[in-house]
Amino acid sequence: MNVTAEQLKNLKEGEYILLDMRTDAERAYGSIPGSIPVVARELIKNPPADKTKKYIIYCNSGKASVEVAEELADMGYQAYNLVLGYAAWLLERVKEQAGEDLRKKAEHSLQTTFKRDIWGKFKKAVWDYKLIKDGDRVAVCISGGKDSMLMAKLFQELKKYSKFKFEVEYLVMDPGYNSDNRKIIVDNAENLGIPVHIFESDIFESVYHVERYPCYLCARMRRGHLYHFAKELGCNKIALGHHYDDVIETILMGMLYGAQVQTMMPKLHSTNFEGMELIRPMYLIRESDIIRWRDYNGLNFIRCACKFTDDCTTCRNEENRSKRVEIKELIKELKKTNPEVEQHIFKSVENVNLNTVIAYKDGDGVHHFLDDYDEKK
Repeated sequence: MNVTAEQLKNLKEGEYILLDMRTDAERAYGSIPGSIPVVARELIKNPPADKTKKYIIYCNSGKASVEVAEELADMGYQAYNLVLGYAAWLLERVKEQAGEDLRKKAEHSLQTTFKRDIWGKFKKAVWDYKLIKDGDRVAVCISGGKDSMLMAKLFQELKKYSKFKFEVEYLVMDPGYNSDNRKIIVDNAENLGIPVHIFESDIFESVYHVERYPCYLCARMRRGHLYHFAKELGCNKIALGHHYDDVIETILMGMLYGAQVQTMMPKLHSTNFEGMELIRPMYLIRESDIIRWRDYNGLNFIRCACKFTDDCTTCRNEENRSKRVEIKELIKELKKTNPEVEQHIFKSVENVNLNTVIAYKDGDGVHHFLDDYDEKK
């Protein structure tokens, strides 16, 4: 049996129990209020004791949750699948949010409630890393998620208060979103007063059948398209919404899975697009504060609109979790005994002592400690 997002909206509290079978990482981007997190296989193995209740189950797009609902129904439960899943509920929610009050509240909160943790850290990254200069024209790249939408609002605030002159273009590159996800992005941008340029591409189709590292290939292709579209708009920089947590996770991923010490840099010169530069002005902002800003303002954004998550490949298969999710969980465990572990990871790449490393690389190649070991005695 099925329930639509419209029908769910009209149901009264207490008429049903809402079960969210998405992963913790997916729920971090938002969930339906009142829903209870569940793991699909555990739900089937140990179903609820009360068969008199109505259970509505959802995943990202309703493709995996329908199977779970059917299995519970076969066991005698009043189980319903939320048609098109969280994406459908999100679309209904965004429709209800239209209005100038939403934009004003989101902007006001950046100068009040989140002045220290978000606005202040945004400005600090811009100044400390010299991310923006007089005469720059920045393409703010919006994927539709919480990070890039917040970044767009921060750039609007920066334009109001900055002492130097720069221009901003808000760029949405559509790599093949389904129509609902694209509408959520467009509606959110309109509700928040962000004037977006939308460019089309067929990247999702190009990587959909790639078996090895499709996400890596997709990211590389999207980056190239963003540079190209930004240059067409006369921009000399593209801004991406990577935050503090992305930085520390990248450091650990490089060490544990790549056997190298590296970090996600706050800015980079493009090697393929002459005169272009990539900047990351959210570099010092914690993801938890981005989530607080989103929830404080009652905002709802997409997590990821690619075909892989549309197919709910992570809903029922733990093996499909990304390495980044594993690193998040590792950091969470480390914090239990060392609350400062995140700051230490971040600072570690600022305090590298070349006299105590076996080898390092630069533009001239690899330098080994034995190269001049005897000369230093």
